[in-house]
Amino acid sequence: MITSDRALKVAEFLLQIKAIQLSPEHPFTWASGLKSPIYCDNRKTLSYPEVRQYIREAFVATIRECYGEPEVIAGVATGGIAIGALVAEEMNLPFIYVRSEPKKHGLGNQVEGVLLRGQRVVVIEDLISTGSSSLTAVAALREQQADIVGMIAIFTYGFKKAVNNFSEANCPLQTLSNYNALLEQAVKSNYVTSAQQQALINWAESPEAWSEQFLTTHS
Repeated sequence: MITSDRALKVAEFLLQIKAIQLSPEHPFTWASGLKSPIYCDNRKTLSYPEVRQYIREAFVATIRECYGEPEVIAGVATGGIAIGALVAEEMNLPFIYVRSEPKKHGLGNQVEGVLLRGQRVVVIEDLISTGSSSLTAVAALREQQADIVGMIAIFTYGFKKAVNNFSEANCPLQTLSNYNALLEQAVKSNYVTSAQQQALINWAESPEAWSEQFLTTHS
């Protein structure tokens, strides 16, 4: 299991470098149109060597703790490619990546790199929301006869829909940190007030209702 210390440390880094931003009073608008008090861009971790190194080492440790020794590391385009390559380098393993859809020219590949039938693959992601795009990558790898050991991501919002999606796809999921650890770290570091903390808790319990209430209140 991922230790709480590791989850809190990753959350601390994400807040420090503003890879995750919290703004209950002035929420962000997601691509879905939902209003959200949190915005996550874990690609920023690549710009900070100390953070990048910690996350790479945390990935490797978690993979070995939870999945043993895979034969291939696969990154999900685009957020999982760079960190996936770093993890593969650290573990001295082959690296491949998965496009969101097959190329419309050339060989029409969706999986890029060398993948042999039956190889044990761990899939790398940067963020899990509903999990649908991540599991599209898993399906593409399975079409190539890969043995998916599991997926690991930097962060998850912890949505029930994601939990259900991964369960239905029979794909184990581990993350370095999560929304609960983030809130705990944000309170500990005085990043949020008690009122903001409650708003963030309310959002996590029902993102759609929170968004609708905000839109109604501020229309």
